[in-house]
Amino acid sequence: MGSNGTFELSLQGQHAAAFSVLPSRVTGEGEVQVLVQNPALVDYEQFCNMTVEIVANDTGNPANCCSVATVTILLEDTNDHSPTFNQSVYKLYVVENSPPGTVISRGITATDPDTGAFGNISYQLLPESIRDIFEVNAVSGEVLVRNGSLLDREMRAVYYATLQATDGAHLTGSTLLEIALEDDNDNAPVVTGTYKVFVVEDQEDVSVQIQAYDNDEPGTNNSRLRFTLEPGPFSANFTIDPDTGLLRSLGPLDREALNETWRGQMGVTVRVQDSGQPPCSTLVNVTVTVEDVNDNAPVFIGLPYIFKVQERPAGAYVGTVEAVDADQTEVNHRISFFFGNGNGSSNFLLRTHRLGPGHYEGRLSLDPDVPLDYEQLSQPVFNLTVQAENAATDDTLTVVSTVVQVYIIDVNDESPTIQPSPLPDARVAENSTGPQLEEVTTVQASDPDTKHMLSFQELGLSCYKGAAPVGSVCHAWFHLDPNGSVFANRSEIDYEACDLALLALRVHDNSTKFGNAYSQNETLRIIVEDVNDNSPEFLPITDTFVVIPDLSPMDLQVAVVRATDVDTGPRGVITFTILRVVFIQDGGLERPFENLFKVVTTAKDGVYVGSIQVASNLDGSLKGQYRVTVEAKDGESPVLSTQAVLDIYTVDQSYRIRLQFKRAVDEVQANTDQIKMALMAATKTTVYVAAIRALEAASASRSARAAAQSVMEAYFVYSNGTALKFGQFSTIVQSDPQALMELVQLGLAVIVSAAEGVGVAGGCRACLALPDAGGRHWVSVGTA
Repeated sequence: MGSNGTFELSLQGQHAAAFSVLPSRVTGEGEVQVLVQNPALVDYEQFCNMTVEIVANDTGNPANCCSVATVTILLEDTNDHSPTFNQSVYKLYVVENSPPGTVISRGITATDPDTGAFGNISYQLLPESIRDIFEVNAVSGEVLVRNGSLLDREMRAVYYATLQATDGAHLTGSTLLEIALEDDNDNAPVVTGTYKVFVVEDQEDVSVQIQAYDNDEPGTNNSRLRFTLEPGPFSANFTIDPDTGLLRSLGPLDREALNETWRGQMGVTVRVQDSGQPPCSTLVNVTVTVEDVNDNAPVFIGLPYIFKVQERPAGAYVGTVEAVDADQTEVNHRISFFFGNGNGSSNFLLRTHRLGPGHYEGRLSLDPDVPLDYEQLSQPVFNLTVQAENAATDDTLTVVSTVVQVYIIDVNDESPTIQPSPLPDARVAENSTGPQLEEVTTVQASDPDTKHMLSFQELGLSCYKGAAPVGSVCHAWFHLDPNGSVFANRSEIDYEACDLALLALRVHDNSTKFGNAYSQNETLRIIVEDVNDNSPEFLPITDTFVVIPDLSPMDLQVAVVRATDVDTGPRGVITFTILRVVFIQDGGLERPFENLFKVVTTAKDGVYVGSIQVASNLDGSLKGQYRVTVEAKDGESPVLSTQAVLDIYTVDQSYRIRLQFKRAVDEVQANTDQIKMALMAATKTTVYVAAIRALEAASASRSARAAAQSVMEAYFVYSNGTALKFGQFSTIVQSDPQALMELVQLGLAVIVSAAEGVGVAGGCRACLALPDAGGRHWVSVGTA
């Protein structure tokens, strides 16, 4: 364009509407400004740069239409936007009592198109008071629970808070938060009111509506209530609607069925429970008081009433009638006693006394002004009608009656007697089978009085055996009952301890008021009969028995046993039997024998003697002892027996010793007792003489051949069954000069061992041992 030309300026292009050009006409040359015409269209958040075209039109030369200049405008951002939220209101939910830090919302954020610091957003909650309960993450905008203990839906169900977003230039935007609390089952049901119900027994049923509510959210399981009865002493008497809580009795209630101390009160417990998880419940007590009515009549107790009273005492106490009334209040259970129409009521007085609640007695006594005479009565019994009346305040009158029999007792003034006198003997067997206590006899007595009460009394019991007193041995055997029956304790009775008991007794009239109440004393003889209850008993065996086979002919007694049996008659007769014989050799080997010995039984002075005798030939070569088992049996069924074992020692021929005498056989035989006495004194043994015979000349000892005429063969046995051998015997005899001298005087010349053929001198002042032609040793006896 020319410098002197005039042209018009205009804008065109995408953003031309946002701007304007100034001046709009230029002549020649001038400065042109692009100005913002519509600020709303100049938005950095839409375009960070904008382009316009300045068009210059030459007004003087239209053919030269225009000239265009492109102008690029770079926009600088300004904080021209406030943060904005997508919604003006957000509805949030959180469970009451949620713990701190529970996130209530995520994704609620504000936007700000400004850039840089202008677009940085931070969050806070308003008002400030809400921050005690909730908090917000200033960067993310998450809303959280700060103090869950303050979240109680039942106190406040909805909270309103403003969530404010602030950008970097402090422009703000906000949205409303509606925070609704979701219900937690944190409230137990609440029972309103107290429940004390009064009903009249047997007339009214219980109907009680239990009122309750739950503060948890209505219409939910947390507030939906159920009603149940807790187990208890009365829960079976009631039922409750689980949905409505209506408590009803299952039937009429009877106060008398309740313990009196409960005063008519029945307590049941109702559990009110919600349906939340876990459920909450509340217990409520319902007290039902059953009011008493007079629906029970008096009842006599202790029936029948039968009393006895003596004719003499005026005004005497007769007896007591008792009645009870089950009603539980004083006004309904009060009782009074009266006489009804009956025989002889004018002779008695009846007074009422209270014993306890609903418990009364009527004390019956003779009228002191109307004496009774037994002999003038047509019958000794009165049948009295006694009434028990119960009068309540409602003017109801209940009357029951019973008959009381009163027997008039004749005064007892006669002594009883025992019949017959003397009493016949009673008999009882010892240790009998049958009942342990058995009646032996019954003593009879009589009393001429019309009314008497006889009782037998035991005065003493004396015990005898064979007419001799034996102290108190039988005191526990017999017992006299008050009715006169005599019982025996059969397991205790022992004939061997006592065969006669004398029971002193008398009878007493317990009804006697005047005179002597006792009879004369009588004695009952109780004879104890023997039974076979004792086994034979062996007497101690203190002897030692010895058998010398070659000195044991048939029927020789080799041992003795003795036994007794305390039973009498055939029950105490004893017979001995040999059960077995065993020979025990020195080496211990045992050998049984049969029929080797026999036993012969004899008796003397109650002692039975068993003589053990040889029954067959004995073997003299055996060395050892016979062990004999002997049985003693009594003589009556059941047969009782006892066994004893005794030992019989054998002395074999090796112990046989020969004594040669200067005397003839008949002289030695005449001096046998003196010889045995001297030998026994020297040896302290028992001397068994086997033989005394004439000495053959060929058998005499060399130095005494002309003098020795006879020989005595003998065994020397100790009490323990051992015997002296030749060497022991010679040593003992030589050590006793006095005995040896006595034997020499009796003619002893030579001592020779029959078994070994050895002769030994003994007792001489000078002894000489010489062998004879046969090699046997012998010693002469005499002076050197």
